[in-house]
Amino acid sequence: MTGGLSHELNLAESELGVLSAQCLDRRIPDKQTLIDEIAAWQRDRNAQPNKSDWHLTTKDARIKLKHLYPSI
Repeated sequence: MTGGLSHELNLAESELGVLSAQCLDRRIPDKQTLIDEIAAWQRDRNAQPNKSDWHLTTKDARIKLKHLYPSI
């Protein structure tokens, strides 16, 4: 996976986590309500400036997470 794609996937995963916590933390009764709730959340989310705060540098992450990835 290239650096750009993995970064985009990380951001997407992060946004899904925020969506889950802020919008999907309860039972949604039907599909249309789900669509409406997500659309409202998306409008609010896009109106706010958001910045990712990564706590690990790439070098540190490679060292710390080395056991998760096979050696090539």
